[in-house]
Amino acid sequence: MDTPIASPCRNLCALDAARICTGCGRTIDEIVHWRSMGDEARAAVMARVRDFPFSSPSLPTSGPPGRPVPPST
Repeated sequence: MDTPIASPCRNLCALDAARICTGCGRTIDEIVHWRSMGDEARAAVMARVRDFPFSSPSLPTSGPPGRPVPPST
C-alpha cells in the first residue's frame, strides 16, 4: 500500500485576498479538495509549496497585501 502524501498544512491558516493560505501557500481549492486529489496532483502542490513562502518559484514577486513575497536571489 502506498503511503499517502502528507498535507503541507502548518496550522497557520489564513487566506489572503487572492484566497491563498498564508501559512502553507495552497489555494482554497487545493485545501478543500486535498483529500480527494490524486497522488500526482498532491505531489505537484507539495513541490510548489515545499519551501513556502521563501523559495516557491510559482509565487509572484508582488501581490495583494498579506501575501508573503519570496526574497530576491
